[in-house]
Amino acid sequence: MSPPVFLAEPGRLTADQVVLDGPEGRHAATVRRLRPGERVDLTDGAGLLAECIVTAAGRDALTLEVLARHRTERPEPRLVVVQALPKGDRGELAVELMTEVGVDEIVPWAADRCVTRWRPERREKALGRWRATAREAAKQARRSWLPEVADLADTARVADRLAGAAAGAVLHEEATEPLSGLCPPTAGELVVVVGPEGGITPEELEAFAAAGGRPFRLGPTVLRTSTAGVAAAALLLGATGRW
Repeated sequence: MSPPVFLAEPGRLTADQVVLDGPEGRHAATVRRLRPGERVDLTDGAGLLAECIVTAAGRDALTLEVLARHRTERPEPRLVVVQALPKGDRGELAVELMTEVGVDEIVPWAADRCVTRWRPERREKALGRWRATAREAAKQARRSWLPEVADLADTARVADRLAGAAAGAVLHEEATEPLSGLCPPTAGELVVVVGPEGGITPEELEAFAAAGGRPFRLGPTVLRTSTAGVAAAALLLGATGRW
């Protein structure tokens, strides 16, 4: 079984002995009940992973000895999924699944036909839940690079991301070209847009097409918006060689 992964501040991982405290240390010591002699991995979330062994366990902290360090380069191309806001808690589900497979950035999108709306008074709280979900899923998946969850984007901002991408794909059930036919770039950003349950409006499709976003059909069935992103990501990660 692989050792558990916890987040640590970058500066701490350069020392031969690390004290894991705060929320991460509390979770390791009181929830996971890790004890001296057990293996633990620490990551700064930016490519550095330290293999450690527990040398002492306190009430809310662990003392760890660093056995080895590994630096992982940022994966290329960078996979960005623009996710229209799903209903209920399906947004967190989508974030969790996409993080587990390896998506590098998730952009929440307030599409015209989204039922869910992040009102100004609840936007930061909702965004915080998405970011917390991504962080915990990245640890569960033992990722050394944590995904970024961007601020809520409108359609104009999504079009800007497509215009600046090395390649852009817009998932649409009426598209004739399969996503498997997309030739992915070897570097830069590959941006995939996932629409809401009610579909992408003609005006949104027009704006995305003008920005270089090509429409693609994911498959013969229509997936929920909360699962379409992870299916597209898996296909593209295989096509890029990252899987």
